[in-house]
Amino acid sequence: MISPRPRFSLSAPDPKKGSLTTKQALLTLLIAMLISSVAGSVELISHATQMRQETEQRITQQLTIVNGAAAEAAFQLNPDLAHQIAYGLFNDNEVAWVSIRDDFGRALAEFDRPKQADSTWLSQYLFGDILHYRTSLAYYMGSDMPEAVVGEIELVLAEGYLTQQFLARIYTLVGVSILEAFILSLVIITFFHFFITRPLLKVHAAIAQTDPTQPGKWLKPVLKGHQHDELGHLVDSLDHLLKAFQQGLEQRDQLHHLSNMDGLTGVANRRQFDDFYQRHWHLAQQAQQSLSVIFIDIDNFKEFNDHYGHAMGDDTLRAVANALNLCIDPARDLLARYGGEEFVCVLPGQDHEDAVSIANCLREAVLSLAIPHAFSSTHSDLTVSMGVASMSPDFLISAEALIERADQHLYRAKRLGRNRVETRKRPA
Repeated sequence: MISPRPRFSLSAPDPKKGSLTTKQALLTLLIAMLISSVAGSVELISHATQMRQETEQRITQQLTIVNGAAAEAAFQLNPDLAHQIAYGLFNDNEVAWVSIRDDFGRALAEFDRPKQADSTWLSQYLFGDILHYRTSLAYYMGSDMPEAVVGEIELVLAEGYLTQQFLARIYTLVGVSILEAFILSLVIITFFHFFITRPLLKVHAAIAQTDPTQPGKWLKPVLKGHQHDELGHLVDSLDHLLKAFQQGLEQRDQLHHLSNMDGLTGVANRRQFDDFYQRHWHLAQQAQQSLSVIFIDIDNFKEFNDHYGHAMGDDTLRAVANALNLCIDPARDLLARYGGEEFVCVLPGQDHEDAVSIANCLREAVLSLAIPHAFSSTHSDLTVSMGVASMSPDFLISAEALIERADQHLYRAKRLGRNRVETRKRPA
């Protein structure tokens, strides 16, 4: 029995388990988002610092610009002028409260926004230390007199408004970062798919389509642009591996064939007979089918060897084996050399009548060779004796008993004059 070849195969990727392209896309997107997050965080910190600096610089410049006019209003105690200056500052939404006072602390003008957003940890962290401004109003009274402080201007920024402005810019920044990450991922995914993933899938498809019984004949893929890189080396290595595997299979089959064949006659040996017979006896028992065995012995073969020589004896054994093989179906039956000049036929599915008919064909086939045997005590030409035993669904016996019965019938044929088929059909 020839053992089955080891099989190997690669199935198509299961979409439910995820393909290489999908995993690559997700990984690329994750890396791009991570890089984008890190870069965005750095840019966010830089943006917050820049916004703080811009706010401080802008408010300081505004206070410097209005300082002279506000000092004039405070010196002259002019509420109308103070009101105009304070309103100009308050008109900007980022100012929550502004007040211009004289040197006695009396408010000449004051504006306050009653509805302010609640303070949050973010607004306090970003702008908590730059919300309050107080500047003294100095009035120049003449060249011979120093500047006099005639009042002050105090201003508080709208914490919630600054935070909203910051978040609005951050949302824009985050949106742009996500878009950039997506575009970058798309470019990388496309690049990897065309230059790495697609060639790998091409190699996978070639292996998956390879006949497991002939791996050395696989359709080696041609990867343009990868002949001299790692992918090209991978394909070459796979080619060498599959061809080596093919050679191993062929050597194994050859050794297996040799181990189951008789080296002299070319028919099955005793080892293959034992395996074939036991397997088909069990199958016949399970399927309730017939099984027949024919034992064959060349008559007076010792005398033939003694007088014609062993070389002639070996040639005769080969000729007899070839003749016997012509009477059976090699795809179904088995002819084996049992030992010395003995042969045995196993006939699966053949009942007693079929086995006797085949045995007579075997005997006639040997006679048709017309091999002279001048030293035979019974016939002038080479002959064979046979014993036939069969089992049927109505007559089941053990494997050993069936062999023993065929052997007994063979010796009975020899006792009765040789060159004959002996059997005894058992009643149902």
